[in-house]
Amino acid sequence: MPTYKITISGQVQGVGFRPFVYGLAKSFSLTGTVSNNEEGVIIYVTGTKDSIQQFFDKLLKNPPPVSKIKSSAIIELGNSLFTDFNIIPSTKSSRLNLPLTPDFAICDDCKKDIQDPKNRRYNYPFTTCVNCGPRWAITNTFPFERDHTSINDFPMCDECKKEYTNPADRRFHSQTNTCHTCGISLVLLDNLGKTITTTSENIFKKIAILLAEGNIVAIKNTGGYLLCCNAENSAVVKKLRNKKNRPNKPFAVLFPSMEFLQNDLKINELQRKSLTSAERPINIIQLGNYKGKIALKAVAPGLNQLGVMLPYSGILQLLANELNFPIIATSGNIHSSPIIGNNKEAFEKLNNVADYFVQHNLEISHPQDDSVIKFSAKFNQQVLFRRARGYAPNYFEAKLNSEEKIMAMGADLKSSIAFYPNECLYVSQYLGNLQNFDVYNRFTSTVNSFINIFEQRPEVVLADKHPSYQSTQFGKELAQKNKSKLVEIQHHKSHFSAILGEHQLFSEKVLGVVFDGTGYGDDGNIWGGEFFDYEHHKIERINHIKYFDWLLGDKMAKEPRLSLLSLASDEMVEVLQEKFTANELRTYQSLKKTNKLKTSSVGRLFDAVASLLNITDYNTYEGEAAILLENSISSYDLKSCKSYLSAPEKGISATEIIKNMCDDYQNGKPKEQLILNFLYTLAFSVVEIAKSKNYIHIAFSGGVFQNTTLVDLLILLAPKEIKLYFHKDLSPNDENIAVGQLMYYLNITK
Repeated sequence: MPTYKITISGQVQGVGFRPFVYGLAKSFSLTGTVSNNEEGVIIYVTGTKDSIQQFFDKLLKNPPPVSKIKSSAIIELGNSLFTDFNIIPSTKSSRLNLPLTPDFAICDDCKKDIQDPKNRRYNYPFTTCVNCGPRWAITNTFPFERDHTSINDFPMCDECKKEYTNPADRRFHSQTNTCHTCGISLVLLDNLGKTITTTSENIFKKIAILLAEGNIVAIKNTGGYLLCCNAENSAVVKKLRNKKNRPNKPFAVLFPSMEFLQNDLKINELQRKSLTSAERPINIIQLGNYKGKIALKAVAPGLNQLGVMLPYSGILQLLANELNFPIIATSGNIHSSPIIGNNKEAFEKLNNVADYFVQHNLEISHPQDDSVIKFSAKFNQQVLFRRARGYAPNYFEAKLNSEEKIMAMGADLKSSIAFYPNECLYVSQYLGNLQNFDVYNRFTSTVNSFINIFEQRPEVVLADKHPSYQSTQFGKELAQKNKSKLVEIQHHKSHFSAILGEHQLFSEKVLGVVFDGTGYGDDGNIWGGEFFDYEHHKIERINHIKYFDWLLGDKMAKEPRLSLLSLASDEMVEVLQEKFTANELRTYQSLKKTNKLKTSSVGRLFDAVASLLNITDYNTYEGEAAILLENSISSYDLKSCKSYLSAPEKGISATEIIKNMCDDYQNGKPKEQLILNFLYTLAFSVVEIAKSKNYIHIAFSGGVFQNTTLVDLLILLAPKEIKLYFHKDLSPNDENIAVGQLMYYLNITK
């Protein structure tokens, strides 16, 4: 009988693919072998041609639930003698060329195991199987084998070995298999280091009591530390805000169960699927009909939306089983620092924040924040706010073709890196703001980790044109060290290239709309409200928000009142006098007269609107003013909207928008209507500019398009003949810059 060689690439390691192939081969009475290699899974099968074809078809149509097949091939080798079908050890003859495996949320079967008193994994918080558990968080190198992960520090006991070698068991060849006997141990400590308990059952009951009593507990989860407290207790939430140095930014809330969540909040089917998916991200949900007891003013100050999530690990599930209230579950760090994954570091840095610590002895190689998603209200357009646990470090949608090994450094504010060392594109988890020293260290260690895992030095290093970006400076050092070619790419062209690449639009003529807070422009000014033309692999800036003064550097982004001052007409002196002292006003007005640095930033325009309407004059977190603006809109009717621009097709004047808004505001028009008119003005102007230049494709990028009301308005206003493209698998914010840099380098004619 003939033997065939089958190769499968994609997300096929650490997902139960080999045991699945084993069982399928047995069901077709085939003999042969299956193993992992540096490119995916390799299968040799002997049998009849008909049975092998059926086996191959079924393998591709119904693979394991968390696998993602990227490509496959089957070739006939001739006759061979196999007496049985076996899983054989992985081989690695060359460098890696396969997607890495992200972390997966606990599956329903493992959830049942830890809740069943008769099961030997009852109350064991690190219960996993081939379909769930940490992967990227514990990866040291690939192919994905136990001895390439930090879980290798825990040799399997006899019972676990039996499961691992039993083809009928769900944990057959599960690389993360452990149990109470041989596995990871938990300990509950107070913040003086005194041990409270080490027994799993007691720990979770005790944590629930501590949380109910108003304590803050730092819990080491499978991807890093979470700071937790009772979300219904306003006092302890405020205490956490003070200790974490996070005055207003909303906290995410972990609900004990879907039933609990649905009793408190109305969610739609897309949100339900997202909240229970293998990625299990935080979902931002509207609070319109909230029925629960969460201290909303403390948890999400001034907002009518809430970031919610469900337990996604055994640790969180066992804790949830003991809770009858939702809890804050926010990243274990001090505000603006990276999430902590190391026990010693956590105790040093969070000792004055947490009253108690839950620690375990599994090393976390790649700490990750929780991912965050929001669906727009009218059209359920998915917007990814943060791409981390469950998504990183893969990006499957890229269609690239280059022999060069390329690393993209990304931006500074919402940092991530992209690496293209083979046929796959790898995008790191969200890392944070590189102005923070600890984030910068996490950034550089992630770069080095990618280089080490793939055993490839970048031949090309891509960086932002901003001369002061930490990512750019490090990119220059990396290029010099490795004798790599260094290419600097303009920030907003990277944004535009990211959305072109995500939707594979390089063969079309496209209007690119990139709205964000800041980016170093080709003319030395601060860009942020850009219109680009793309055609025939060329990008040209064809329009922008009319320039206004950029004042006082980074201070402008932190004080919306400065954006208002920059855009205010002479008639608005009284408005400004309410926001500045006489001395400040004199100083800043004189600064305007001598200032030469200009900006087209839509982010700063949002700030100016928020200040004008007395919503906020100071941002305590990035994008706060814009979030508060959108938050003010509960519902709307397009018929009630009007544009604040007289000739939008000719361009967008931020000064004209502010002047006309101010007139309406002083005439007593409701704030909600003014904000809606403002968003309508932006959306209407984009569509009019596209129509005036006969574009049928418009692609959007930049942090402003995290505003889901603006996204819905664009969809409502665009005529049927115009197609709109928004980010879905990448965040619209600066997290996509690294991917955009790479797309620009490979597709745009310089």
